Amino acid sequence: MKIIERTTHVLAAAAILGAAVLAQSLPAAAADRTSVRHVTSISASTEQAVTARVEARIKEMHAKLHITAAQAPQWDAFAAVMRDNAQSIHALMVEKHQNAVSMTAIDDLNSYQDVAKAHVDGLAKLIPSFGALYATMSDRQKKEADIMFGQHDHKDQRSTSN
Repeated sequence: MKIIERTTHVLAAAAILGAAVLAQSLPAAAADRTSVRHVTSISASTEQAVTARVEARIKEMHAKLHITAAQAPQWDAFAAVMRDNAQSIHALMVEKHQNAVSMTAIDDLNSYQDVAKAHVDGLAKLIPSFGALYATMSDRQKKEADIMFGQHDHKDQRSTSN
């Protein structure tokens, strides 16, 4: 059960990756909300940043998990879900920033709900794709995945014990 809990935490972090990257990249758009052209150029550059960060994370995970050629189909499916999830969150965040000038407080809350729903939907896709990959892993790979995915728990425990 602990492995599933840790895996869920890491998968949630992977799904949130796209939103975190975008949130760091769009402050300039919020400062100039009257310029749709500015937001559009920001969205293009943030899309590149999101893509680059997701690809870097995929490459890092592939190397750390020592994915084999036999595991490539499961890995490719998992990586595709990571990419799709990041793209979905990015699109919602760009839309939110493009509409920021005319949004009411209710519109803003609905927009936030859309992003939260996209996170949940993304996890619903990510967990089974990772589960299929995890099922093909050797004990060594599983141990590495458990450590990699459990790092968030260990960081939380260290910060509360100090």
